[in-house]
Amino acid sequence: MTCFDNVFLRSIISFIRWLPVIFIVSIVCWAYFAYVVQLCFLTVEDNFERAVYLFVFHLLLVMFLWSYYETIFQPVSRPPKMFYVDSRTRQDLCSLEEFECREILEYYVKQHQIPVNNRNNDGSIRYCYKCSCIKPDRSHHCFICGHCVLKFDHHCPWVNTCINYLNYKFFLQFLFYGLILCLWGVLTDLQYFIAFWKNTLRLSAGYGRFHIVFLFFVAGMFAASITFLFAYHIYLTARNQSTIESFRPPIFIYGIDKNGFNLGIRHNFRQVFGDMCLFWFLPIFSSCGDGVQYSVSSRARQQSHSPHRTGKVYNKQHGNGIIFHQKSFQTERKRLLLRDSNDDDDDDDVVRVI
Repeated sequence: MTCFDNVFLRSIISFIRWLPVIFIVSIVCWAYFAYVVQLCFLTVEDNFERAVYLFVFHLLLVMFLWSYYETIFQPVSRPPKMFYVDSRTRQDLCSLEEFECREILEYYVKQHQIPVNNRNNDGSIRYCYKCSCIKPDRSHHCFICGHCVLKFDHHCPWVNTCINYLNYKFFLQFLFYGLILCLWGVLTDLQYFIAFWKNTLRLSAGYGRFHIVFLFFVAGMFAASITFLFAYHIYLTARNQSTIESFRPPIFIYGIDKNGFNLGIRHNFRQVFGDMCLFWFLPIFSSCGDGVQYSVSSRARQQSHSPHRTGKVYNKQHGNGIIFHQKSFQTERKRLLLRDSNDDDDDDDVVRVI
């Protein structure tokens, strides 16, 4: 396959991925015509009622489009440079046995003081072989974007990007303002929808009345679907969980703990929306933290500092019967120290993300 074919194929795939966004924008454009022109100017007779309808509609529309834009075009957050291993370590991880790789990662994390609390099912350090990086807490590799994403929630086709640390607040606002906008359309269109079925609707344009009917059904349909999605993500925010964490709870050194990051409802919402309530409703980034380190619950801190963390761990309540064997890495530490003394320059050869 030639280079031209590759570029053409990528362009086709990219266009297909933008189709859901184009669909949403098209629906919004039609809804604007139906509401502003057909409903407000050609159907509503009272001037004060028309002014209120137009003011509230445009206010909600601006907030909806603003949050939608921020959700789509906010850069996808990636792990910092310190999480990418040097080339020599990367080669070792690709060639050595699994238990040796585990020892190397344990020592590498300790040597470079990399902050990680989450673990794999066997208690080992989470490492992405595709990105050649140690995964920060709550991060996962997105196969669509092709790289690891900080606080990965899910890849949403309706915004053609990953919902992650940098745009999760905007995603919630997008759902919120979308829901309020649809409900406003349903409520203000209801009396004219009823008048249509009673055949008492006065409208200058012959087919304009059908826009009123379709607007009611479309707004109601989107309101119903957004309600469930928005309620689910509010529930996740209250528990400080991402979508992927609700299906696959995070694993710590002591085992599985679905409430490991749960700090209480108030602190959980502040972590997403920020400390200043003024910015909670504005599509301006105000989330707390850096996307890499996260506070854990008091119970998780107690479990992490338990004297059992260096040996065999069995926690029926949190670990669901999973037993982690913590191996010593003294042997691997000596081998790596000897290697580092001979290859000091290799530590600066950090793998870059393309």
